[in-house]
Parts: sequence; C-alpha cells; structure tokens
Amino acid sequence: MILFVPILLLSMFVQWRFRNKFSKYAEMQLNSGFSGKEVAEKMLHDNGIYNVKVLSSEGQLTDHYNPSDMTVNLSTDVYYGRSVAAAAVAAHECGHAIQHAKSYSWLQFRSNMVPIVSISSNLLQWVLLIGVLLIGFTGNPIVLGVGVAGLAVITIFSIVTLPVEFDASNRALLWLKNNRGVMQTAEENVQAKDALWWAAMTYVVAALGALANLLYYASMLFGRSRE
Repeated sequence: MILFVPILLLSMFVQWRFRNKFSKYAEMQLNSGFSGKEVAEKMLHDNGIYNVKVLSSEGQLTDHYNPSDMTVNLSTDVYYGRSVAAAAVAAHECGHAIQHAKSYSWLQFRSNMVPIVSISSNLLQWVLLIGVLLIGFTGNPIVLGVGVAGLAVITIFSIVTLPVEFDASNRALLWLKNNRGVMQTAEENVQAKDALWWAAMTYVVAALGALANLLYYASMLFGRSRE
C-alpha cells in the first residue's frame, strides 16, 4: 500500500493533466495552418529522411513510429489536425524516426528488448499467480523467481523508454523552434513544450509503477526465501 497508493494517485493526476493539456492545445490552431501530416513530412524531409511514410491510424492516442516498416502512424485527430497539439505529437513521432535513422543507441536497445518484453507480458500474470500460490503453500520459490525476473525485464524496458521519449521530444522541440514556418510564435513553442512534457510524464509514472511492482514481488520472494 505504501508503494502503490502514492504512485496510483500520481498516475491519475498525470493522466488527467496530460489529457487536459492536450484537449486545450488541440483547440489552439496553428497560425501557419500546417496539418499534423504536413508537419511530419516536412520534419522528415528537413532531416534527409524520404523513406518513411506518414500514415493515418484510427483511434485516439494511437500515435507511434514503427521501425519495422518505417512508418510514422498518426491518430486521425493528429493526422488531419492543424493545432499546436497535432504539430507537437507529429514532430515527436518523427523524432523517433530520426533516432532510427541516426542509430540512436537507446532506441536500438529498446527495440531489441521488444520481443522479450512481449513474451514476458503475455505470460507474466499467470507465472506470478502460480508462483505466489506455490511459495505460499509449498515454500517453493522457483516459479515466483521466474516471475520476478520477468518483471525485472519489463522494468528495465520502462526505464530505457524514458531517454528514448525525452530525446524524441527534444528533437521535435528544437526543430519546431528553428522552423518559424510551422510554429510562428514563441507562445506556440511554449505550448508544444508543455504538451510534450506532460506526455513524457506518463512514461515516468509508468516506469515508477513497474519498479514498485517489481519491488513488491521481489520482497515477497526474498522474504519467504529467508524463512
């Protein structure tokens, strides 16, 4: 409870703040009139990247860069939107494409972890449940140990995600600041920075949650192992 309640409350606050900020900046139209798609294509081309496609993705907050097929996928509101929020998100996702093109080490490390994390995530719930039952009734710590190892992988993945996301935002903001044709006022740049900051905070909270979960099960494992 000491670990999870503060993190849960913090997560709820950050998610609320994040959605509030994006709703606010989604209503603020760019003076330049650029759409998210146009922002993305211009940022890619300005960085010498012509082999990445910008596509529309259904749903909300579905924006992502896919290194496997080299596509920047923007949610419908971002793809067609001509707001500060749309421009900020589009530029951020292109930041990931630039990381890929420049072989950014943290992105490569994170991408290499994806298959392992995917397997761990799919099996982890059942492994932890069985592990807790076994250590509780028989004292056998092996299965729970496997579960803790899986949680450790997911926690590392969450922590590695942080420099990747912050770097993508920094690349986006620097490009937006230097391209007055896209964001024509200092106020628009400040708003874009604010929007991306709160988006980054959701990853920070997720990493804290993963760490708290790991510590909880690890304490259970090592506490019972000493008995």
